[in-house]
Amino acid sequence: MKMTTENIKWFKLILHLLAFIPLLWLILSINQGWLSADAAKDIQHYTGRMALKLLLATLLVTPLARMLHQPILIRCRRLLGLWCFAWATLHLICYSVLELGLDISLLLQELIKRNYLILGIISWLILLIMTLTSTQNFQRKLGSNWQTIHNFIYVIAILAPIHALLSTKVLSLELTIYAATSLLLLASRYKKLKKWWEKYKRGK
Repeated sequence: MKMTTENIKWFKLILHLLAFIPLLWLILSINQGWLSADAAKDIQHYTGRMALKLLLATLLVTPLARMLHQPILIRCRRLLGLWCFAWATLHLICYSVLELGLDISLLLQELIKRNYLILGIISWLILLIMTLTSTQNFQRKLGSNWQTIHNFIYVIAILAPIHALLSTKVLSLELTIYAATSLLLLASRYKKLKKWWEKYKRGK
């Protein structure tokens, strides 16, 4: 049975709730003291993992739409991408405020010392560009370049899991699963990625 426009509206509403409710849970956890003694780290890791989950959900939309023969699901991709950016931005803010006290000079020092922070910043900057150009108006203005820009989500799919894994002192099973899932989703797009890379090299 094909999903209709009305179905997809309700499905989008559910996705909005699934992306927003974890924020309410985080606020409740902070207010109720449910976090560990290092609450700042807990908040940073929580927001970062939510961004990573939404990144994987965004990447999952296209193969899922094809598998289920529901092309209308593609309409959910932008929604998930915007939520991914929102959580990634919250993650960056939490790190900047809770860890560095909004000290820009300290941030620059940390970037030099910790390579995983560079991966995180690069991922966020790419997400920012994709978010700013995600509208139909920009899609029309940029033409074929629009798809080239948004193909950089595959770069984030490599950098973000590495950033997450390196940011923890102990190897996390959860993050390892996310990284493996990201690799599988990239592997499923092997032909597309190869074609994109060849096109990129020809353009250099």
